[in-house]
Amino acid sequence: MSAVDPSRGAQDELEAREVLQELLEEIVGALALDAQVEVEEQAGELTGRVRGSDVGLFIGRHGQTIDAVQHLAQRIVFPDGPGEARIVIDADGYRERRAELLRDDAEDAAEEALRSGRPIEFDPLPSWERRIVHEHLRDRGDVETHSEGDEPDRYVVVSPTGD
Repeated sequence: MSAVDPSRGAQDELEAREVLQELLEEIVGALALDAQVEVEEQAGELTGRVRGSDVGLFIGRHGQTIDAVQHLAQRIVFPDGPGEARIVIDADGYRERRAELLRDDAEDAAEEALRSGRPIEFDPLPSWERRIVHEHLRDRGDVETHSEGDEPDRYVVVSPTGD
């Protein structure tokens, strides 16, 4: 597997895709999963998808394995720091299903904060999940959000606005 210099342009976009494809195929093979790997690039995002019947091991408990793979993929594909594309790793739609649950939890937390008049704290979440909560509640005028704590124990707090 070769490292990619993100400053080299279109040639490297192809190489970044290839490096990500090879990395995911190696992981799927090492885990002996019956799964296919697909990589695509859109709007500054390089997405690797693993599809198959037994991707639970790839996702891991509470998404810990897929989050670790995503972090490692970012470092392997762009070893000199963040590239022009953000890497997202998904398995059988896990990311979207998780985002839907987080949006539902965000609504529940907002309603509870308004009912009780007190801040509601989420359990610790990875940064991509905290961003979903913040973005989902951003346009509501009746609650506000912020994050507290240090990684990996950083969490979102939903509070009623002071109006």
